[in-house]
Amino acid sequence: MSTGTYPLKLPASLKREAERLAKADGVSLNQWITVAVAQKVTAVESAAAFFRRRAGDATPEDMKKILAMVPDVPPLPGDEIMP
Repeated sequence: MSTGTYPLKLPASLKREAERLAKADGVSLNQWITVAVAQKVTAVESAAAFFRRRAGDATPEDMKKILAMVPDVPPLPGDEIMP
């Protein structure tokens, strides 16, 4: 496996917490951060794949048709969009 380096700058408090968690897991800080990044990449890629599958062959025109069915009424109290 080839590796690359990235000079990561973390706030001191976040670094301390990451060090604490890495120690609790019995791994180096570098290994702990690598796993954390891998988990995030997997989550984002999984979500993107899920939404692609869920959308199927839907088009923006399909969405416009659905939105056209929504009644034009004022929002409920508390649901207003604030400027």
